[in-house]
Amino acid sequence: MIIRNATLDEIPFVREQRVEAYAEHASSIPNEHWIELKKAIASDADQTPGVELIVAEINGEIAGSVALFPAKTDAYEGFVEELDYPEIRVLAVAPEARGKGVASALIEECIRRAKEQGYLFIGLHTGEFMKNAMALYERFGFERLPKYDFEPANDGIVVKAFRLAL
Repeated sequence: MIIRNATLDEIPFVREQRVEAYAEHASSIPNEHWIELKKAIASDADQTPGVELIVAEINGEIAGSVALFPAKTDAYEGFVEELDYPEIRVLAVAPEARGKGVASALIEECIRRAKEQGYLFIGLHTGEFMKNAMALYERFGFERLPKYDFEPANDGIVVKAFRLAL
């Protein structure tokens, strides 16, 4: 597995793959929430200055991706105050690549980069319906930070905050 920055020509594919990966949740949330989530994960927020769009490549194919947002950025379009540490966003693994350690490798790379930049913490947010993702983050040692939770669609679905001490 090769972990590297995405190239500009790969961005459309990465966004499509992200939507495909998140589509498994469409049936477990209200349709309006899915529409908003899909819009958010396919947006050009991953091209905000300072954001590192990272991909995992297996046998020449992109198997997954993640965006590492720099500290003090509006990573969640006004829902969360700007935090003093980087945020992992839009982690996605192609359905056919699951179970191969792709998500773990991408998280490890984000952690490595945050440490390299001298940060004491790294954070992330995930929908409460993403049970597998939350279990993965907890295995890495991420701890809940409820004061930074938010409810983007006012539909009772909470996006939960997590933070890892580096």
